[in-house]
Amino acid sequence: MGAGHDHGQQAMRAGEKHKGRLWAAFALLLAFMLVEAVAAWLTGSLALLSDAGHMFTDVLGIGMALAAITAASRASREGQRTFGLYRTEVLAALANAVLLFGVAIYVLIEAVRRFAEPPHVLAGPMLAVAVAGLIANIVAFLLLRSGSQESLNVRGAYLEVLGDLFTSVGVIVAAGVIALTDWWYADPIIAVAVGLFILPRTYQLGRAAVRVLVQAAPPHLDVAAVRDALRAVDGVADVHDLHVWTLTSGMDVASAHLILERGAGLAEVLTASRQLLRDRFSIAHATLQAEPADADGVCDGSEW
Repeated sequence: MGAGHDHGQQAMRAGEKHKGRLWAAFALLLAFMLVEAVAAWLTGSLALLSDAGHMFTDVLGIGMALAAITAASRASREGQRTFGLYRTEVLAALANAVLLFGVAIYVLIEAVRRFAEPPHVLAGPMLAVAVAGLIANIVAFLLLRSGSQESLNVRGAYLEVLGDLFTSVGVIVAAGVIALTDWWYADPIIAVAVGLFILPRTYQLGRAAVRVLVQAAPPHLDVAAVRDALRAVDGVADVHDLHVWTLTSGMDVASAHLILERGAGLAEVLTASRQLLRDRFSIAHATLQAEPADADGVCDGSEW
């Protein structure tokens, strides 16, 4: 259990390590979200409003990531929560996906309504604010990039900022088209593009979070291959009740019952099996129960 606990602590520290960058990105995007929201109201731009709404989910997502990191850190020191609150970041990522979906649907509905009668848009202020928003997103993108590979929740915030970066470019394009041609349809068209861009990313993030919450096997692991590898360990006659799931980002766990061959050494089999799971499948937290060959399915063996 010691190695698994250490691995869990590593997952938690991955979030803690990037906490300062999360705070910096949170403050930066919060300021520009307010600027964009006010500018959208003043200019009448739906594209700018969609960008502000998307930036709002960025801010909320980063805020939830910070809350999840803090909660997991505190809970890990409480004896009754032996796994800490690692799932908090997964719940936050799922909430993030739901919010993004709501924003995308609203933007699409409002954009379709505006096609009937495109409103007048102040292209100059719209362009200036969109450029400022693009700069803010680039800075936030660079702040979150390193942590996106270590934490699902940081990854969610990173993907949102990445998407917002592209939507800022779209708003700039719309503002430029309106300024040069007075073609007001550019604003709702870009808004639709933003909504369609958000939806698949929302689905991917939500699917990843749900997969963790329902304790499905990690997509990169073949459960049959894990079972076959354990059966090939010297001293193992068979394997049953094998379960592999993800506790939180970067922490895959497993449990299994190993039926021992007659005369097999308990300590040797458990050590070899645990090392196999760690080295070949990157599963550092494994609970293995060994059963003698004549146990007749009674699971009363020793645990590791």
